[in-house]
Amino acid sequence: MTERPTRKRKMGDTKERATKKPAAKWPLIKPKKNLQISRLRDFDLFTVQNFFSSAESKAFVKIAEEIGFTHQGSLGPTYGEAFRDNDRMLVDDPVLADTIWESGLSKLFSDIKIRGKVAVGLNPNIRFYRYKVGQRFGRHIDESVDLGDGKRTYYTLLVYLSGGPGELKSKPKNDSSNPSVSSVDPLVGGETVFYGQRNKTVAEVAPTEGTALLHLHGDKCLLHEARNVTKGVKYVFRSDVVFA
Repeated sequence: MTERPTRKRKMGDTKERATKKPAAKWPLIKPKKNLQISRLRDFDLFTVQNFFSSAESKAFVKIAEEIGFTHQGSLGPTYGEAFRDNDRMLVDDPVLADTIWESGLSKLFSDIKIRGKVAVGLNPNIRFYRYKVGQRFGRHIDESVDLGDGKRTYYTLLVYLSGGPGELKSKPKNDSSNPSVSSVDPLVGGETVFYGQRNKTVAEVAPTEGTALLHLHGDKCLLHEARNVTKGVKYVFRSDVVFA
């Protein structure tokens, strides 16, 4: 069945609200100097390599697995929803959001203005996604969210926590007692693909551990999808850049 362009649920919906989770001891996020932007479509869509270190990425995966994921599905295109099959963990953590923002992201957005607003931080609604073999997220659009007090999200932030050459470095063998070690297989598939007019591919980004992907959302959002994972496990950190 052909998927129709559909809009993703707003984060203000019940399904996108972070439920109360046990206090997590997040990894120490070190300041990143000399971060470089790779533009895929000017500042509408760009990547930042080594936004998280390999150690930071692996620590986030371990903690997210310990807290626990919940499966997310959808009714599908027939009912006006994008096909969705992945696992998700939500937390509301303003301190973590501020720490990541100040680690280097704030400098990258220092010259970006949208409708007279400037970037002021990250949405504290933090999401972790897990895609196992066979899972994917169909073509969809991310909504802009009004957070109140003149604050609104305009960019999606995704940071890949697995994939690429750094994924297997220092990765232990299968250990049934450690839930974060679900596979020693390298990640294959799971690319994030963006589409323009007439469904022409604008960009295709392969998951690489520690790489950040940022793109405009709301009425300027490009239709995009997370392709099927064919080997290994894909982990993603997700938040949004807030403007005011």
